[in-house]
Amino acid sequence: MLNVHTITAFNDNYIWLIHQENSRYAYVVDPGCGQSVIDYISTTDLKLVGILITHHHADHTGGIEMLQQHFKHALNVYGPDNEKIAALTHPLNVGSQSTLNVPHLDPITIMAVPGHTLGHIAYYLQESLFCGDTLFSAGCGRLFEGTAEQMLKSLSMLAQLPDSTKVYCAHEYTEANLKFALHVTPNNQQLIDYADKVKRLRAQKKPTIPSSIGTEKAINPFLRCHLHETQNAIAAQLKEKEIDTIQTFTQIRLWKNNF
Repeated sequence: MLNVHTITAFNDNYIWLIHQENSRYAYVVDPGCGQSVIDYISTTDLKLVGILITHHHADHTGGIEMLQQHFKHALNVYGPDNEKIAALTHPLNVGSQSTLNVPHLDPITIMAVPGHTLGHIAYYLQESLFCGDTLFSAGCGRLFEGTAEQMLKSLSMLAQLPDSTKVYCAHEYTEANLKFALHVTPNNQQLIDYADKVKRLRAQKKPTIPSSIGTEKAINPFLRCHLHETQNAIAAQLKEKEIDTIQTFTQIRLWKNNF
């Protein structure tokens, strides 16, 4: 069993500390803030042995150097080989999907998910998905480097994971994403119910992450672009008779950018 610890950083970042249930050897995913990781680990008996990076943005990589300097033992740093991440010790050439074997963890499936950045990757193990800024609860990452076609393909691949898969994204954007999603399909009852649940969680200052693939397929407009309900909503906004999946995704992403 995989244990996942939530570390908060900055205004809305999540850093994930993971280890096998009966092991004290831990890995951290996307440590944008090294001090947050150091402070958290100091309250446990865990030993940090490695770092998993999804993409090159500073709020995901900014803490690597501090962690390398703080911990006296060597830290293995894994990440995409086609992004500029100077601190990598183990650059990963993923292709579309590959398997990564690291000490003290079960095998990890690495998935290439370009869109937010061109080299973005996701890590999947034991029905837990660490997807950085590709898939958010009720949303997806902005297209800073990739195309709409690339992001749609990446999201479609993630949507094929088991519905029970826990989704550990890197930001607490859920409440804002849901406000937008309700504008796209205001009659989606599952979306309405989920928004109520999230509102209660945030009122108690509790995280809304992890979500699940099953939940996202039910409420996330970016995973529902192939459905007539979503396509009709966007076609009506554009005053078109009908539009296809990629047109729907492109328009929703543009709409969200300015929402």
